[in-house]
Amino acid sequence: MRLGLIAALAALAALGPTADAAAGGIAVETKIAAYPVAGKSGEELLLQMNRKGPRHGFLTRAIAQTSYVVKWDFAWESEKGGCRLKDADARLAITYTYPRATSKMPAALARKWQTFLRGVRRHEETHGTLARRMVAAAQRSIAGVAFPRDAGCRAARAEVKRRVDAVYAVYESRQRAFDAREHADNGKVVRLVEALAR
Repeated sequence: MRLGLIAALAALAALGPTADAAAGGIAVETKIAAYPVAGKSGEELLLQMNRKGPRHGFLTRAIAQTSYVVKWDFAWESEKGGCRLKDADARLAITYTYPRATSKMPAALARKWQTFLRGVRRHEETHGTLARRMVAAAQRSIAGVAFPRDAGCRAARAEVKRRVDAVYAVYESRQRAFDAREHADNGKVVRLVEALAR
């Protein structure tokens, strides 16, 4: 499961030394959180995940979750009544939340649990990869934004926001499509759950 917590265009105007917007950087910070589960069978572990997992919507819970926040630092240049985006640095904070087994398990269950966790991590890390691609695509989309008659940079800021929002919408759609495939009948997540329950 993926939960996008995308902060809109956080840091605004800062004039400074010249730099090209395409040369902006992306800083990625990754954190891992865990919640405890215990059980002597796959069914018991799944029941615990269903009760304790991260919230997914109002009433349901997920096995695991990827959440992320994007913050931008824009540098603008005003010259001769115009405005251009000089630099766009992004900070992407990703948090992965996974179940952590706290009970001693029989050897067969421990092996199934490790296989299950590997699959869950692969799923969540794909969400993280899509988030990274989203930020990189947004950064590319705003490179070179400039308006000749825009002394207050209003038009340039509005255009940057429009382009970033458009890229976010595309990638949020890709995140949902990925989840739909993985959670469909005979999808990878469903197979992981079934294998653990056996």
